Amino acid sequence: MRAVVYDRYGPPDVLRIENVPKPCPAARQVLVKIAATSVNLSDWETLQGSPLYSRIGGLRSPARRTLGSDIAGWVDAVGPAVTRFRPGDEVYGDNLMLKGGFAEYTIAPESVLARKPAALTFAEASAIPQAGVIAWQGTEGAAAGKRVLINGAGGGSGSFAIQLAKRLGAQVTGVDNAGKLDFMRSVGADEVIDYRSQDFTRSGPYDLILDLVAHRSVFAYRRALAAGGRYRCVGGSVSALLRVLTIGAVAGRLTHRRLGVLAVKEGPTHFEPVADLCATGDLAIHIDRTFTLDEVPEALAHVGNGRALGKVVVTVN
Repeated sequence: MRAVVYDRYGPPDVLRIENVPKPCPAARQVLVKIAATSVNLSDWETLQGSPLYSRIGGLRSPARRTLGSDIAGWVDAVGPAVTRFRPGDEVYGDNLMLKGGFAEYTIAPESVLARKPAALTFAEASAIPQAGVIAWQGTEGAAAGKRVLINGAGGGSGSFAIQLAKRLGAQVTGVDNAGKLDFMRSVGADEVIDYRSQDFTRSGPYDLILDLVAHRSVFAYRRALAAGGRYRCVGGSVSALLRVLTIGAVAGRLTHRRLGVLAVKEGPTHFEPVADLCATGDLAIHIDRTFTLDEVPEALAHVGNGRALGKVVVTVN
């Protein structure tokens, strides 16, 4: 089978197409024939090996030779003790631990997969698991009369988060680069900020901040919060995350604000509610571009360089 592989951390040109053996599922594993795999910022980070947390399990070289965790396709075979699926079933899920989505086939634990809603295409289904869960959990607490700011709102998780916060009645401000301002408005943001020309931590104050690309000072984030407000970050530099976990917890408590890192809960229980909203048309899936397996380096660069408006998907024929 064809797979996109890499053996060392680096830029997209370390990736190459190889013919590798088709894997066999072990106990409680499923072999999935890939139809589509969406690209997440985590793929870009694990390609580069930066931030440092992206090297968990593979400090010197990648733990998995093939990236791609948000997969959708058909069950090709099942291993012993698999009870929920059989060959031919249409499935999707976040295969974060084993990855392997940028290939014709991959192995996934039965527990990370769900049946694909009939109303969604494979490309649409692949766009949901990781980005949808982050947005769903990150906007918890948004409500009518609340001011919500989403930093990095022009990407996959951000486009879902804007819509979810608006569904809850919040006034939403989206922050990203200038090329994404119109897109954020089209998704539903009430206000937009170009982070290159305006410091969002000097606007507000906000009742909830979801930060998808944390790089700023804890005290800057605290300044942007209203009394009783909450800041959650997921992704960003290691130093910023550590500051939020340590200094942020204390600094926030002293001023009646909560600053912390979003501990994302994974699995079908958490992404299926988002998929249900997408299937009924209550939540839109914004796919910026689709790429082929041979174009995976370009797909990763499109996301990693901050150009993607919503989600980017790799389709496998």
